[in-house]
Amino acid sequence: MRGRPVVILGLTGSIGMGKTVAADMFRRLGVPVHDADAAVHRLLGPGGAAVGAVGAAFPGVLRDGAIDRRELGRRVFGDAAALRRLEGLLHPAVRRDQAAFLR
Repeated sequence: MRGRPVVILGLTGSIGMGKTVAADMFRRLGVPVHDADAAVHRLLGPGGAAVGAVGAAFPGVLRDGAIDRRELGRRVFGDAAALRRLEGLLHPAVRRDQAAFLR
């Protein structure tokens, strides 16, 4: 017998549109939720999988084994090339995190 089909939904929208509220509703119903924002926090936090690459690409943003997100933001926001470099590091890492979640 085959397992039940998996339905994957994506919550998208601008700031303040209610994505977090909707995700929290799904969680309360027992639905597993992958939160890309939370994944980035983990990836850049102490021991995170992206700490080494981001720290190497942006010298001076590594503090106590984690990325200083405020300093990183100062470096990349307003600098399109730096932002693309950061996205090139983080987006694949978030996709890997998502794939692991789905498995």
